[in-house]
Amino acid sequence: MRQILILFIAFLFIGCSNNIENLEKFKLLPSVQELEFKDTFSNLNFENIKFAYSVNNTELPIRYDFTNHIENNSQSESTIDYHIDSSLDLNQEGYKLDILKNKISIVAKDEAGLFYAFTTLDQLIEDSKDQNINLPMISIKDYPLIKFRPIHIDVKHHLEKESYYYQLMDHLAQLKINGVILEIEDKLKYKRRPEVGSEDALSIEKWKSISEYAKKRNINISPLVQGLGHASYILKHEQNKKLRDDPKSDWAFNPLDPETYKLQFDLYLDAMEATPYGKYLHVGGDEVQTTGRKSGKSALELNLIWLNKVSAFAEKHNRIPIFWDDMLLKQGEVYYPIYDLNISKQKVDSIWEVNEPKLNKFIKQFPENCIYMRWNYHATESYGNARAMDWFTNNGLKVMGATAGQTRWTLMPQRESNIDQIRIFADQSIKRNFNGLLLTLWDDDSPHFELYKRGISAFAEYTWGGIKRTKSEFKSVFRHRTFGSEFQSEEYAFIDSLDSPVKEWTNILLKKDFEKMMITITDSLEVSNSEVIHRNSLIHRKKTLTNYVIDLPDFNNKGSWNKKYSSRLKKISKQIKSLNKINSILNKIKEKDPENKFLIEIYEQVSALAGYSFYAMEVLSRFDNAKNEKEETLYLKEIYDLSKKFKNLREKFESVYSKTRVLNKPESYILDQDHHYHPANQTKNFDWQFMAELIFLEKIENYLKEMMLEIKG
Repeated sequence: MRQILILFIAFLFIGCSNNIENLEKFKLLPSVQELEFKDTFSNLNFENIKFAYSVNNTELPIRYDFTNHIENNSQSESTIDYHIDSSLDLNQEGYKLDILKNKISIVAKDEAGLFYAFTTLDQLIEDSKDQNINLPMISIKDYPLIKFRPIHIDVKHHLEKESYYYQLMDHLAQLKINGVILEIEDKLKYKRRPEVGSEDALSIEKWKSISEYAKKRNINISPLVQGLGHASYILKHEQNKKLRDDPKSDWAFNPLDPETYKLQFDLYLDAMEATPYGKYLHVGGDEVQTTGRKSGKSALELNLIWLNKVSAFAEKHNRIPIFWDDMLLKQGEVYYPIYDLNISKQKVDSIWEVNEPKLNKFIKQFPENCIYMRWNYHATESYGNARAMDWFTNNGLKVMGATAGQTRWTLMPQRESNIDQIRIFADQSIKRNFNGLLLTLWDDDSPHFELYKRGISAFAEYTWGGIKRTKSEFKSVFRHRTFGSEFQSEEYAFIDSLDSPVKEWTNILLKKDFEKMMITITDSLEVSNSEVIHRNSLIHRKKTLTNYVIDLPDFNNKGSWNKKYSSRLKKISKQIKSLNKINSILNKIKEKDPENKFLIEIYEQVSALAGYSFYAMEVLSRFDNAKNEKEETLYLKEIYDLSKKFKNLREKFESVYSKTRVLNKPESYILDQDHHYHPANQTKNFDWQFMAELIFLEKIENYLKEMMLEIKG
């Protein structure tokens, strides 16, 4: 009797907090299409939602934390009634969810819709439980506005631990992501061409197991196997060098050599076996111009010869080929207006009027079974981009867009996780009735994958729900769903504040401080423009200590170093204040026991690495400004301790990152020619992440030795 009384009082307590304003604490990600609130709350909550009933005996879908306990039972015992009705007047993957006073009704268009209905219910129950209130009485009608919503998983330069990929599939599924384009390169143990697979690559069976796990969660994994260009992972091997377009470069295949296709098709077959549920075969094809060993054929003609052969192969094996479209547009000389936001509509049209015949000349050679992927990461809204997409569709060719959550940013995605561009391309894809949009997440600079999570969530929001939420509203919901409902407020926002310190950190220890550098290395690995310097190029430069790392204070000319770097030191002072504020917010979040603590740990390491370089600059400044021998001795000790401080920082950094990530390549791994300065491709161990710091500390060590010799002399 006493137990019944306690339960009754607890139920009343829950009911007491069911105020209308509490509905603001229920935030779904992605947004649903229609939600009607009945101005009151149900009698239902986590504790009393235990059983579900299906009139047509449909199995319960895979469920997550707050619905995983629900089991099938009789209708009279069940809180949830659910079934699939294929005649439901909704898009594929759609569903209706009604929360009544004492019942929950779910009707889904298909199995995927049923899975997503329970995913939405899971979020609602989580919010209900977190706030100790009952579920609101609501009616939801929901479906995606873009049919195919894949993200790009790029493993070319590193692997995560195998268990992470399973966790990632669950994370993506709960965001209603329904596809993955897996850029697999040498991280598959190829049966037919074993030399290509890295020693640490996953077997076909292991990738197949991940694919099966994803499939059960409505995620189809399709492979991306780079072919014509970006082929260094294949052509670096001795037995494949004969297939190079340029014998000195491992970048591209000769598209006129029949052996090229035998090799590529073998790789395709193994990759498709590893991803048996994939609908697509992404063949790459970007950033490459070939000559066919100086055949006299144009780059455009050679590109289309290759594309037709690989597209025919894909069709023969029941896959739809996807192809990056940039080289066709470059070779047709209509590419540069795509990225110019200032060029007038009239100018763009005039460029097309002059150059379109170059494309039209070959139009019959453009394979019709191929999807031409119009990738644009920074100027999606340009008229030139729209003009290019229109050319494909006007000629009866299929187009799909590709936006980005990570391009060439160092250490972490920047520009607010590129949310603006993701949002714009999603909106364009919806308005143009495109069937899909890809979110690329490039491994070129290899930030930790956890740092992509906000960009992925933005992609999920805008491809499923459309442009309902502003960027600010989305960020609030992201904090809510990622860390907990109490973190919606701006006082817990910190990710955007890291953009500026990380950008400043990137090249702060180098003589020339530019935001970005993209120069292709020549055969001799020389870079002609000494004015342009980025940490990603250091390993390929000569006389790095003297030519590219910042100067150190002159013992015999005190104060001159501070004058030389005065503008940089002012920026550092500002960034240190920003990092202190960020660290304070991170600590405040940690004190409140958030969800996803590991993500907080990763951001702490990002902040710590950026902060180290700023601290080092301040130490040098103090020594340069020392007023007497006592101060000199004190600050000289700080300079000496920089190495120890970095060692401790690196150990912590690696211990956190390695919880999910494989940091080092096998000793047997062959590094390629690194044409585009991909830092994670420059060393076998994790040195690449700290290259500027390591070279800087080498210079410090030499500096201290020279100073000791001078003192002794």
